Amino acid sequence: MKYRVARKQPNSKMCLVCGLKNPYGLKASFYELENSEVVALFTPREEHQSYPGRLHGGITAGLLDETIGRAILMKYKEDFWGVTVEFTTRYKKPIPLNVEIRAVGRIVNDTGRFFEGTGEIVLPDGGIAATGSGKFIKLPIDRIADFDIEAQE
Repeated sequence: MKYRVARKQPNSKMCLVCGLKNPYGLKASFYELENSEVVALFTPREEHQSYPGRLHGGITAGLLDETIGRAILMKYKEDFWGVTVEFTTRYKKPIPLNVEIRAVGRIVNDTGRFFEGTGEIVLPDGGIAATGSGKFIKLPIDRIADFDIEAQE
């Protein structure tokens, strides 16, 4: 099923996952969908590999973690961000390099200070390469880091 994009989420300058000026970063773009999910688009490059031609599992987990953690922005815009408390990844299929993949994330439980989410990495053929689930704490950006929006572009 296809859903419309409701809003593009911001990228930053040097984040490993979304930083547009990080030469080793993933440069993933995040979009909020009308069905309350977040989708990240990402094309793994050779510097992201583990075994030849395959995406590193740690990068897979990082992309899922970021995508699910960003789902909270749909509800609170940018007042609260998700900070990972625990995260689990299950690997199902190898992820090839140099093809666009999608990470999809959603919130499944939102209670007070914490929320829980799930997500998956979707291959170009629609197959599920990995799944993830995690628990996150909601924090304002100034409690997470000394964050200057202008400096992060």
